[in-house]
Amino acid sequence: MSAPRTMTGTPLPVVLAGARGHGRRHVDNIRRLAAKGLVRLAGICELTPLTEDEFGGELPEQSADLGALLDSTGARAAVISTPIPTHTALALTAAERGVHLLLEKPPAPSYAAFRRMADGVAAAGVACQIGFQSLGSHAVPAIRDLIAEGAVGRVTGIGGAGAWVRPEAYFRRAPWAGRRRLDGVDVVDGALTNPLAHAVATALALAGSIRAEDVAGIETELLRANDIESDDTSCVRVTTAQGGSVTVAATLCAERADEPYVVVHGTSGRITFWYKQDRVLLQRADHGPEELRFDRTDLLENLVAHLRDGTELLVTPDDTGAFMQVVEAIRTAPDPEPLPDDAWRRAPGEGRRVVPGIDALVAAAADRLCLYSELGAPWARSAHHHLPEEVSTR
Repeated sequence: MSAPRTMTGTPLPVVLAGARGHGRRHVDNIRRLAAKGLVRLAGICELTPLTEDEFGGELPEQSADLGALLDSTGARAAVISTPIPTHTALALTAAERGVHLLLEKPPAPSYAAFRRMADGVAAAGVACQIGFQSLGSHAVPAIRDLIAEGAVGRVTGIGGAGAWVRPEAYFRRAPWAGRRRLDGVDVVDGALTNPLAHAVATALALAGSIRAEDVAGIETELLRANDIESDDTSCVRVTTAQGGSVTVAATLCAERADEPYVVVHGTSGRITFWYKQDRVLLQRADHGPEELRFDRTDLLENLVAHLRDGTELLVTPDDTGAFMQVVEAIRTAPDPEPLPDDAWRRAPGEGRRVVPGIDALVAAAADRLCLYSELGAPWARSAHHHLPEEVSTR
């Protein structure tokens, strides 16, 4: 998309909405880019103002009202790292003022809210980058090239695996944490839609199925060991419009934390991508294994480059349409099934719940492109939900 250009050499004034929690990473990144002369932190939008001690230095202007803050600071871009249900309204507040956006993932809690945001941003003519940082990895186009070259033969499917650990306190860190709805508003804070959303988005990207219309059907199995509304142990299988299969399994109740990954299965090999590490393992017939490492482009830096010289945005809203179809399938699925008491245990001294055997099941799901129920997990059979109907793209 074309976008208004900023003056070359002038730091882009940026407002950050949500500077606590995950927002601290954005504070650090904005400082990094400010040191390079690319951006200037013009303001922070927080309901409770930060103190200088908390911020770690002299504070810019602060306000709980994003629109007023954008007006008073003259910011040209906004980074939105606020609770999921607020994303659409805040993005539109910025877009209406001609302010460009880096919007954290997931971009919205429902497909309707996503469409409202994406259409509003497009109508306003502002640039919008969605914060799937893994899609800034140079490994993504490299893997696509390997697939196109036939390095692993014909692709038979793509798997994703995320085995993470989270204490019970993780689900109490904010009122919306671990919720599907809050005060009648969609939240959809599940393992696949928030903490391990990158596994889903990255798998879809490697499948070449990123837009809403690229999805033909979705199956979900949503379960929970913790006393929450949302899923903490789940899997999803997406059938693409081209007839391909993308299966991603995730848990926040692993026996031990592991690096999440996406794996491309081919008729003569496989490509494994540990997306947080930008590390790729290429295994193919008649070749020794090859390990490859890649750099990545920071998404805010890419947005600045887009505004300065027209560099193509890496993750536009339309590029996350297929991911949002998965969010919508999870939102509209029956509420996650509680795991039976004998399917989980408490980790001594760690304040967290563990599902014995789940690490192997997550890996097997990604390896065999199977759902938990198909792998023989007795507690998953009643959680299966299939959405084969035509997907909405508006």
